Amino acid sequence: MKNMKTALLVMDMQTSLLCRLPDTEELVSHVRKAIKTARNHQIPVIYVTVGFRQRMPEISSHNKAFSGIKHHMEDVDMKEWTAIHPDLSPEETDIVITKRRFSAFTGSDLEVVLRGLDVQHLVLAGISSSGVVLSTVREASDKDYQLTVIEDGCKDGDQEVHEVLMRKVFPRQADVIKVNDWLQ
Repeated sequence: MKNMKTALLVMDMQTSLLCRLPDTEELVSHVRKAIKTARNHQIPVIYVTVGFRQRMPEISSHNKAFSGIKHHMEDVDMKEWTAIHPDLSPEETDIVITKRRFSAFTGSDLEVVLRGLDVQHLVLAGISSSGVVLSTVREASDKDYQLTVIEDGCKDGDQEVHEVLMRKVFPRQADVIKVNDWLQ
């Protein structure tokens, strides 16, 4: 992080998504600690949520991952669905960005915000490891960002997949650390 402007990305930490994973209390605690650390070091905290317009016109029937939920979520209140877990609530100075796909960059203005802040290093936390974290690591790496993934600030519905990503995939493009080792 030497001489690089850093931002913490807190991704998809929505109550509606967290409730789909078991045992998220420790995860929320670790992410809360990462947020506190970032704020204490004047590092911007950027929340990224996945969300859509009412009736989800952004979802094509050709999109295998998202088209299956479209029918079930036609009448869902998107404002409620995108709500960030109350223990991780953004402060007034934090930035909240809405994305339309897995990557934090797709369908959002994240890249414009990062350029505006002159950010060169991204620290990532969120759910799921095989979704937003993987997609964002890949795209951010291609965009030449320096990357750090907070391992215990991420979780996946499949623990084995989470472990493979943290041990074998992410280290090719990012530093993988524990929250207690960040900015120590």
